[in-house]
Amino acid sequence: MPRRFDQNRPFATLGIIVAAWLILPVGFKALVRASFFELTAPVAQAASYVRDLQEYWSLRLHTESELIEAGRDLARVNASYALSVQQVADLQTEISRLESALRLPPRPHYREEAARVVQRDFSGWWQRLVIRKGSSSGITVGCPVVFTGGVVGRVSEVHTFSSVVEMISSPDVRLAAVIEGDTRPVAYQGGDNPTFGPAKGSIEFVPLDIFAHADSPRSLVTSGLGGQFPPGLKIGDVVRVAPSADGLFKTGEVRLDLRLAELDEVTVLVPEAQP
Repeated sequence: MPRRFDQNRPFATLGIIVAAWLILPVGFKALVRASFFELTAPVAQAASYVRDLQEYWSLRLHTESELIEAGRDLARVNASYALSVQQVADLQTEISRLESALRLPPRPHYREEAARVVQRDFSGWWQRLVIRKGSSSGITVGCPVVFTGGVVGRVSEVHTFSSVVEMISSPDVRLAAVIEGDTRPVAYQGGDNPTFGPAKGSIEFVPLDIFAHADSPRSLVTSGLGGQFPPGLKIGDVVRVAPSADGLFKTGEVRLDLRLAELDEVTVLVPEAQP
């Protein structure tokens, strides 16, 4: 009998630990979890800085002719961006004039905070990123996170020098969207994505006169409803729609940007108080 007890002792110990954890107060669990994250965050951030240093020295190994060619390409891109910035400024001035003339309420303003990606977690349970900016940079829970291709996700946890971003591919992310060229809102939700497969999401309450398929996809963008995401940010491409079970609307599949799996830097939109 004692021998059998010794064999089962690890399982009994594990059961006691699990039971003790279940009966602990929620506040204490949250404190332990936050403390553990803050304790391990410097390790992940140090690894991120080491990767940046490795990339820097690898770039130093390029030849002079390669650097000159890269500089020319960068000059062309900068010229194109300079023109785009001027056009955006003109459009913003026109929008402000129309808002004033129509006495519309002011739209939320955001401050852009660039952040490096420290860690990725694309498992079946977690679709998230850890970034190298936190409350010390003014980031708060719920801030939108974007990149050149559109929406990355939203900030779900904030710590002193790091934050956790719940990605647009996560099934816990739901937001109001519109199909580009149409003003009627639809409901977007992240999908149950495989670990190594392409990310996708789904939409509901699609009007019956909307059609899309893989050969002729329709862009899905944020609607601005709810006040969390600014309007017009791309979410993905609608590649399939079909009538729902009730026949009143359609449901569809949204293909997300493949670059979401290889992001090195993102931009956090931090809301600013109105003047």
